[in-house]
Amino acid sequence: MKLKAILAIAGALVLLLFVCAYTVDETEQVVVTRFDKVQRTETTPGLKFKIPVIEKALVFPKNLQEWDGDPGQIPTREKTYIWVNTFARWKIVDPVTFFKSVGYVNRAQQRLDEIIDPTVRNFITSNRLIEAVRNSNRELDTFEDLGDGIQEEPQNDKPARFSQVFIGRDKIDSGILNQAKPKLAPFGIELVEVKIKRVNYVEEVRKSVYDRMIAERKQIAQKFRSEGKGEAQKILGEKERELKRIESEAYRTAQEVKGKADAESTRLYAESYGLDPEFYSFVKTLEVYNDALSRNSSLVLSTDSEIFKYMKGYEGKSSVSP
Repeated sequence: MKLKAILAIAGALVLLLFVCAYTVDETEQVVVTRFDKVQRTETTPGLKFKIPVIEKALVFPKNLQEWDGDPGQIPTREKTYIWVNTFARWKIVDPVTFFKSVGYVNRAQQRLDEIIDPTVRNFITSNRLIEAVRNSNRELDTFEDLGDGIQEEPQNDKPARFSQVFIGRDKIDSGILNQAKPKLAPFGIELVEVKIKRVNYVEEVRKSVYDRMIAERKQIAQKFRSEGKGEAQKILGEKERELKRIESEAYRTAQEVKGKADAESTRLYAESYGLDPEFYSFVKTLEVYNDALSRNSSLVLSTDSEIFKYMKGYEGKSSVSP
């Protein structure tokens, strides 16, 4: 009987411990209520206790939570409709206020929708498309133009230009965050970050945008082809000038070599003429024979012609019959 009583008491204690004790995780915070009235909050992790049946432990996350907005069609300042998809990160910083104003985590999505979506729409409709797409005025590598064709007023004594970015996407994100954050504070929610995740054209204007992009790319291609043809002509012109220069230098060098050879030949001929004039005359006559006579040559000359004197004999030592 004593053993049964001890076991019964031990079981009751275990059951009591089970219904009275609860644990708080590092990523959690707990609001303890008594008859739906807040008694205390537990934010430090560990084992905690509550009065069974009378008290309830409501667990809320302490880490960052996700909010993903539904994509919607929003007109920009130039009345161009675009799809805008945004996301946000938020957390519960005051669990008691959150419990009293919102109640549960799954209801927070509706509050975030009611506050963030109109803020995003307000900023998109107040700015041009290029402001929601670009962050700076860095030079583009194409002729892409996301502006509305309206020239802005010059600032700081500098001339304005078309499609110039004055705000940029990062500042739009910051503006949405700064405008929506105070509106969520009364709910015990801190809005940590809001970003535009995606921007896209609606179907009605997408075709015209694509046509414009194709026309721009064709213009760029034509520009590159024209530049390529101009560069090709420049290269060909340089090649022709270089070729003429090389040919001119080669001709000059050849003439110099030929002149030196003719001079050397003339010198040798002069020396040979000085040593033996008759032999020089004989050699020159043979050259004339070589240049003037061929296998099929026909000449009608007198036997007394000077050109055949070496065929008739030399110094009377030999004779040739006519």
